[in-house]
Amino acid sequence: MKYEFPVTKNPNPKPKPDPNTLTFGATFTDHMFTMDYDKGQGWHDGKIVPYGDIRISPAASVLHYAQMMFEGMKAYKTEDGRVLLFRPDMNAKRLNRTNERICIPEMDEELFLAAVKATVKVDADWVPSEPFTSLYIRPFIIADDPALGVKAAKHYRFMIILCPSGPYYAANRGKLSTTRIFVEDEYIRAAHGGTGFAKVGGNYAGSLRASDKAKEVDCNDVLWLDAMEHKYVEEVGSSNAFFMIGDEIVTAPLAGTILPGITRDSVITLLKEWGVPVSERKIAIDDIIDAAKKGTLKEAFASGTAAVISPMGLLHYLGEEYTINDRKVGEISQKLYDTITGYQTGKLEDTHNWIVRVV
Repeated sequence: MKYEFPVTKNPNPKPKPDPNTLTFGATFTDHMFTMDYDKGQGWHDGKIVPYGDIRISPAASVLHYAQMMFEGMKAYKTEDGRVLLFRPDMNAKRLNRTNERICIPEMDEELFLAAVKATVKVDADWVPSEPFTSLYIRPFIIADDPALGVKAAKHYRFMIILCPSGPYYAANRGKLSTTRIFVEDEYIRAAHGGTGFAKVGGNYAGSLRASDKAKEVDCNDVLWLDAMEHKYVEEVGSSNAFFMIGDEIVTAPLAGTILPGITRDSVITLLKEWGVPVSERKIAIDDIIDAAKKGTLKEAFASGTAAVISPMGLLHYLGEEYTINDRKVGEISQKLYDTITGYQTGKLEDTHNWIVRVV
């Protein structure tokens, strides 16, 4: 192998959680990956160590200027015990696009993939196999120079932590269900020239106020509108949004303000293969609401690593609520979910070379 990493086994392994009660992002495995970057030396000393707290200076750049990034991935267990990753090469490419935007040094894609595979392999027995479960993988990079000053750091720390998880939305435990979505018309998520296309923490910190507003009206997530006119739909929380009006499915274009989702790309590829008209173009929230009133908004769903496919059953906009498809899971949404998770769990033959085996 081009890259190999020493492993320090955890002397006190934790008991595995009940897979039937797993939530998202609450339990962590026995090990984690860590690697340093120094200017002039590059990325070095990658290793797998027991999961635990880390030491960091209170003057670390990340704490003051938010120079950091992260990725989101999953590992799945098949019925015959294999552990699979879904399109990890795209995560590697997206990591470097984010790094370039916020002045973090590029990482060799093969190094990134080797680190992910090695870490998952060490904790492969933590990958749950029950429906709607997976091992969530969180690679991230922080700038930890102990110095104040608005400038790119010289030292970075790359880490990978693993989290056995249940469904992202609790309502999806045991079945695919629809969500209530709050359309945010006051705050914005991203603007052209900003970091909307990058996986950085600031994008999510800035969304918390809108999330609170959504919870106040019993909504599960936020649909963001564009920054300039508050007119065109962009993303749903950490997911890409799709709307089926008539026979056409529309999603926002990759114009620098939304995340280039890996599931998004997979959805578009599958829809085209199935002969379903799909367009990447701007669409106004007023047109979507009008279609909901007329009954021509047949389906709406979000796509992302965490939830895979999350059908929308209701839009809450300007104090009014608009139902989609009688709050039922649509045929296309269900087919996309079944197909993508079928690839991910080895139940369907991978005809796209999207699957990478770990063990």
